[in-house]
Amino acid sequence: MDAPILAQVALSYSPVIDRHRNVIATRLTVFPIVPGQWLPVAELLSTVGQVWPADGPQVALSVRSESVLAELLSVLPSANLMVEVPKFMACDPVHADAIMTLAAAGNTLLLSGRPDHPLPKHMLGSFKYSIIDIADERRLTTSPPPPGVTRSIGFWQEGITTQAEMEGAFGRGAVAVVGWPMGEPPSEVTAASLRRATAAAGRPDMQVVIALINQVDDEAPLAELEATLKRDPNLAYKLMRYINSPIFGLRVEVSSFSHAVMLLGYQRLKRWLALALVTAGNDPNQRPLMYAAVRRGLILEALGGESGDDAARSELFICGVFSLLDRMLQMPFSRLLETIPVPDRVAQALVAREGPHAVPLALARALEGGTVHDIRECAEQAMFDMRSVNRALLHALAGATQLI
Repeated sequence: MDAPILAQVALSYSPVIDRHRNVIATRLTVFPIVPGQWLPVAELLSTVGQVWPADGPQVALSVRSESVLAELLSVLPSANLMVEVPKFMACDPVHADAIMTLAAAGNTLLLSGRPDHPLPKHMLGSFKYSIIDIADERRLTTSPPPPGVTRSIGFWQEGITTQAEMEGAFGRGAVAVVGWPMGEPPSEVTAASLRRATAAAGRPDMQVVIALINQVDDEAPLAELEATLKRDPNLAYKLMRYINSPIFGLRVEVSSFSHAVMLLGYQRLKRWLALALVTAGNDPNQRPLMYAAVRRGLILEALGGESGDDAARSELFICGVFSLLDRMLQMPFSRLLETIPVPDRVAQALVAREGPHAVPLALARALEGGTVHDIRECAEQAMFDMRSVNRALLHALAGATQLI
């Protein structure tokens, strides 16, 4: 996954979340680094297809270039690829035939933005959903919409940053929301956050995971790890399923916990436990956070692969996966990391946003729907070229589907 086009664009991604809080698709935004530059559309579609094959999950492609998007509308993308069409192109008669031809062929088109004037019915019918930014949401006010203005197709609400905004969007009838309902990180321990963290830490699954992380950190004997693992049959089942998955390509099925731990080794076991910790909750509202945490870990791990330092790669993975634990448990990292051991450089990045891992973590955050300026600025600070950044992002998005 190293096509030349990866050096010509900046990519970012966001989840598309349905009202059951499931991530039903990924929105991939494509920014040409040089405005107005021609990009090879066939190469773009081929690259996207490697991450989202035709029989795989859905992806909504948001291309921030009129000329590139106009060429994209002239081809037939794969069935699982949704194409966003900005309102100014949807209203332009020049593109009308291409839009209707694509829609008639069964392709899913999304109308991005609210047109200044109502689209003709024959054009509006070409779009499955409209995408309305929460900043442009008329229904946030008490005043009624202008006369004659109705929504005749379902809509996605974009620009979501908090759970309250997500709840509000679904209350207004949104089919899905696009964004990151993470909210702000907790800055202090409150009575409510303490109750929540205590309740989470008291769950058997969380207790076992934290105990195992501590044992691995202390390099405890294999027999102790196995005894702790057996306290949670569900976690043990997940480990066996993981070790026997196609990721490892084992020819013989592993049937004992001790054998599974031996095959993983302490480093990979700690990596798996980090994933288990952030995916242990059962709150549907936290699924987008789990989605982000896993991908942050994989992005940072892939970026660390550029240096060839295995220890740094492992730390970067832990740093990314744990980077949203404070929001999940509503507890500041300064307090949270008292019970969960992490390497010093990871603690520096999470608690103070300092140290060698802080800049790559900032880059991973920028890739979550950031602007081309934000992404390039963070990439330069981390001393990565855009091809390496895009390659790491796509590698992470492809690999994450096998984990969560």
